[in-house]
Amino acid sequence: MGLDHDSTGSYMLALVFTFIGSAFFSYVRSSNQKVPQEAIIGITYVVCAAAMILLFSKSAEGSEHLNHFLVGSILFVTPVKIGYTALLYSAIGLFHWKYRNRFFEVSRSHLNTKRLDSSVRLWDFLFYVTFGFVVTVSVKIAGVLLVFSYLIIPIVAALFFCDSIRGRLIFGWSFGILGSLAGMFVSISLDVPTGAAIVVTFGIMLALLGIFHLRR
Repeated sequence: MGLDHDSTGSYMLALVFTFIGSAFFSYVRSSNQKVPQEAIIGITYVVCAAAMILLFSKSAEGSEHLNHFLVGSILFVTPVKIGYTALLYSAIGLFHWKYRNRFFEVSRSHLNTKRLDSSVRLWDFLFYVTFGFVVTVSVKIAGVLLVFSYLIIPIVAALFFCDSIRGRLIFGWSFGILGSLAGMFVSISLDVPTGAAIVVTFGIMLALLGIFHLRR
């Protein structure tokens, strides 16, 4: 389409697809009862990632773009981008905190969507679109591998030891901070990509915690 991968135009295009994807997922979740929503999201992600690779293969700088897409450039983020990202995260975080009970209610309604049929799609859409905004901004900075590692690995580790939502949040945040610092230390020491180093560090930490949990 003639858009640079880091231009405002490409960013706005990504947000447009975020809205489209949010509408699709919210509709499918409330109308589908057989296929798990996680499976639909996973399939969509894999297909879109493969399509992105096909697009990169036709670019003269495709390998460079693909590397940035996967691992980002987390150590070279400007102060302006950090400030903008912090404001966006804070705004979305406050929104989710204010309406947390509603989001929890809708999340737990997956076995009884008829009870919330009049509003479940709206709240699903609001969740997916705000989540999509966070992912879109984060991937530009940290790359898709690190972003999804932050989303999944810390909370999986927390499930080993915590039952309450508060406990899981605290454990997950602590895991993420310690893993990030350790991964950056490995990156600097071995002169390897920071994003990939943090992801591998997360994986090792999760494996060790899993072994410890099984041996308790």
